[in-house]
Amino acid sequence: MAMVKVASTSDVEPEEAMRVVMTTSAGTQVPVAVVRDSDGSWHAIGDTCSHGNYSLSEGEIEDGTLECWKHGSAFDIRTGKPNALPAVNPVPVFAIDIDGTDVLVDVDTTL
Repeated sequence: MAMVKVASTSDVEPEEAMRVVMTTSAGTQVPVAVVRDSDGSWHAIGDTCSHGNYSLSEGEIEDGTLECWKHGSAFDIRTGKPNALPAVNPVPVFAIDIDGTDVLVDVDTTL
């Protein structure tokens, strides 16, 4: 699958995330958190906490970390790896690109 526009850069402020649901080339729906870190960098990670079925895009973002709002698990938005319990499993990280004002994500390409 190629990159797909999911948002405009004006849709997500620094230290915010937005949930989008995308479809893989195999037809599977994938919830994605499009994250803009405090330094302005963009990331796309799986939007479901690996500890429980909660949306990560509703959590707090700071200095490369997205914290699940429900139980406090924190994930590195660059790698998807948890860096705070209770989560022990990573979430997927997807390819993301900014083209002008378009935010593009490819859910068939994990990093």
